[in-house]
Order: sequence, then structure tokens, then C-alpha cells
Amino acid sequence: MLNNLSNPLTVFALGCHPDDIEFMMGGTLFVLKELGFEIHYMNLANGNCGTMKYSKKKIVKIRAQEAQTAAKLLGATWYPSLYNDMEITYQVKIIKKILSIMRKIQPDIVLIPSLKDYMEDHMNTARIAVSAAFALPMINFSAIPPIKPVSKEIALYHAMPYGLHDGLSEKIKPHFYIDISKVIDKKEAMLACHESQRIWLDKSQKQDSYLQTARDMSKQMGIDSKKYEFAEGWIRHNPLGYSSKEFAPLENVANT
Repeated sequence: MLNNLSNPLTVFALGCHPDDIEFMMGGTLFVLKELGFEIHYMNLANGNCGTMKYSKKKIVKIRAQEAQTAAKLLGATWYPSLYNDMEITYQVKIIKKILSIMRKIQPDIVLIPSLKDYMEDHMNTARIAVSAAFALPMINFSAIPPIKPVSKEIALYHAMPYGLHDGLSEKIKPHFYIDISKVIDKKEAMLACHESQRIWLDKSQKQDSYLQTARDMSKQMGIDSKKYEFAEGWIRHNPLGYSSKEFAPLENVANT
């Protein structure tokens, strides 16, 4: 793999809840960071429902701190969450808020959740991001807060759903894989920043090990790739309306 690129690109990773990025995108982000890409990191929801112990005010503060620590470990620019859990619905106001952030960042690559997931919040986050990216150059679709439209090629990629299956338990097959074998320990360290979620998921979803679950999914992706020890899978969103078919920055990294 190349150590750097002559023209590093800008990446906007948008997850739903704090720790979603780490679970399904973390390895790829470390690979891109090591290639010199500029990384921007945001979770749309604040994780206020992810606790059996803390008040809403307390858990939101804890999860924001954990996410900032994870973003710092990655070397990414962190953005605060905008909404509570279970309040991520497909609505114009949310699209316009994400649009404003996208126009500010001007990303070349947008990494988002799967459109087929076990959780509605995840899928709604993906839909919101898809619409915001489409509106990037539209002069008559205003952002909140207002920021000028941006006309450029942009490539959207969907991560695998958590658990690698959709809401009907059907396995999702990616278009391609990113080899994360050399950064798997960094991915795990980034996920470990979300200590409050280890306790929550072990209790609420009966996971035996928060970190081991993430490693196991990366291992399964590696097996499915028939090429790598650990991997993350990606699905390219239809480039129609976003870029030319030839603009394939993440595929280029995968093929390096």
C-alpha cells in the first residue's frame, strides 16, 4: 500500500450513534489517515438512550467525551451530535443541517451507514446523508445555517450493517473490501474509547465482549474477501448525480 498520495482527499465519516463509526468504519479511516487523507468525524445522534445507569444529561456528556477521544486518536476533526437517539427521522430540517456541514467540509468521500440495517436510526442517517450530498451544489436549497453551494465530484460509500445482516437477517454482501489487517489494533483501541458502551451493549444486547464483537466482524469480512485477514466491506452508492463513474477514490485505495 502507498504511504501517501500526491493529492490526498477529504473524508466525511457520518455515523449515527457514538461508536458506530468505530465498529464499521474505523479500520478504513485509519488506512485513509495513513495515506494522508483529511478525516472529519461526526455522529448524528448523541447516544442519550445508550445507558441503564446515567441520567440523560450525564450520558450525553460522557458519550461526547468518548467520541472526541476516539476522533483525537484517529487524528480526525470532531463535530458535535445534533439529535437524541430515536429522533433521527428523514426530514428536511435535518438534511439541511447536515448539508451545511458538508458544504463547509467539501468532502471528496462520504462514509455513511448501510441503507439496510437492523436499526432505523442507522438507515435514516444514511438516507439523510444521501440527500444532503445530492443537494451540495443546489443554489435554491438552503442549508442550516446558510453556507454557499459547492460544485464538485463526491463519492458516497455505505458501510456494512452492524452484525453484517439487514433487519430481516439477510446477509449483506459488499461491493469491495478494504484491508485493515495492519490497523486492526488501532481500530480496537479507537472503539475502546467508548467505555460506557461496553457496559451497555453487554447488558442490553447480550454481547460477551464489546471489543471482540468488532474484531469478529472484521475477521468475518476478511474471510469473505478471500484475501485479507481483517477487512471492512463497502458498497458504493450509485454515482448518478454525484460524480462520474470513473471517480472511485475508495476503490482505488482498495486496489492499491
